[in-house]
Amino acid sequence: MTILFAVLKVLHLLFAVLWVGGMFFAYVVLRPSMTAIDPPQRMLLHTRVFRRFFLVVWHAMPAMLITGFGMLYLIGGSGGMASLPWTLHAMAGLGILMSAVFLAIVFGPYRRFRRTTDRARMAASLDSIRKLIAVNLLLGLITVIVGALYGAI
Repeated sequence: MTILFAVLKVLHLLFAVLWVGGMFFAYVVLRPSMTAIDPPQRMLLHTRVFRRFFLVVWHAMPAMLITGFGMLYLIGGSGGMASLPWTLHAMAGLGILMSAVFLAIVFGPYRRFRRTTDRARMAASLDSIRKLIAVNLLLGLITVIVGALYGAI
């Protein structure tokens, strides 16, 4: 393994932990805990949490795609993608799909959430964001499982 590959892998895994771990924390820990807060404070907290978390993912997502495809290039060599195992194809596809879901969140319900002051519209946007984060969390966990299978089968 080259030093370049090792650096790419470390960066890729660190960004994956930030993204998937952040979604897990938000969905499983933060969201249920927010029921103890009054609705106006909940909206304010959502505003601040999403702004920070989506900024992290906005940087982590392209870094993961770059490092992931960089590793694929180094592994595949002259054989290209055709020479790679199914696990790497699955991770690449899931990474692209997760990126698309993230972009759908940012340019869809999150944009609506930021642009309104109407509580009903904010709540509807939050519900859409929650559902899409659940989808991305599931995709992220599947990707972690597939990544763990790489080389094992």
